[in-house]
Amino acid sequence: MSRTDTAPAVVALGGGHGLYATLTALRRLTDKITAVVTVADDGGSSGRLRAELGMLPPGDLRMALAALSADAEGVWTTTAQHRFGGTGALAGHSVGNLILAGLTDILGDPVAALDEMGRLLRITGRVLPMSPIPLDIEAEVSGLESDPRIGRCVRGQVAVATTPGKVRRVRLIPADPPAGPEATAAVEAADVVVLGPGSWFTSVIPHVLVPRLREALVRTDARKVLVLNLAAEPGETAGFSAERHLHVLSQHAPDFAVDDILVDSASVPEGRQREHVARAAEQLRARVTFCDVAEPGTDRHHPGKLAAALDQLIRSPRPQLAGLRFERRHSASDVHSVADERSGSVGKERVSWR
Repeated sequence: MSRTDTAPAVVALGGGHGLYATLTALRRLTDKITAVVTVADDGGSSGRLRAELGMLPPGDLRMALAALSADAEGVWTTTAQHRFGGTGALAGHSVGNLILAGLTDILGDPVAALDEMGRLLRITGRVLPMSPIPLDIEAEVSGLESDPRIGRCVRGQVAVATTPGKVRRVRLIPADPPAGPEATAAVEAADVVVLGPGSWFTSVIPHVLVPRLREALVRTDARKVLVLNLAAEPGETAGFSAERHLHVLSQHAPDFAVDDILVDSASVPEGRQREHVARAAEQLRARVTFCDVAEPGTDRHHPGKLAAALDQLIRSPRPQLAGLRFERRHSASDVHSVADERSGSVGKERVSWR
């Protein structure tokens, strides 16, 4: 697809390496990208700057800026991603985190700081925080006591992400946080919204826990695509199946629905497991598409494969969910929908993103 004025306006929500992968893929499809980033990180350089300066944790925001940079290997992007070594006061800090801290201090507005750093890195699109204030994540976790029926509250993104127990539910503190007005406006005006992949409880689910942002996600006319993780993560989702990921998202936001769920074909074998995923997808009123989107030998998404899968998926007719089950796909080159098969439209060019 050539990137022209007809290219879709896409909003990608998430954080960390998962959002980085999505943004890297989307840059191949469109120039109209808005990244909406979680702001609950409390570890490493981000946690230190947050605690010392009271600012939004900058690490995930910096990574999103780098993903959208016009020159990923250029000196400014490389410098922004550079992390100081040693044992002194700067050890562990990323240069980009410090730049964002300085810009926020000078400009007095984290969005203005992100826009200014975006100009420095010549990014495609825009990077915005999910909320204008730093948030905390608190989880209900079982398996930390001798009696597995007893739950314990674990607070903080790092603690939740690395807990040896089983995360049952998460909440945000404060419980009713404000949403970034620029973020909600972008979601409402988007042609396509992409959520995931990423740390499920700490980077994906938080977006549907911010009331105004969830309302925008429910209200938008955009086509909504959920990109599932390639595998469970040690800690917060250890032992989770693909269908379990969908169940917990639905439990946290029963009114949230998506159009499409994109699943790597190698991560869920054909047969009964795919049927389970399809049934779980019904809770989100979604169609499931299986295709090859993985970097060989890793648990990371391949930017080119993910871009091709998203491109073909959102160009296909919007799914009509009555009686729709799921489809079997093996590569990004043969993505098509059950609705296509029924209507005989396979192979016809489709240009509408709505």
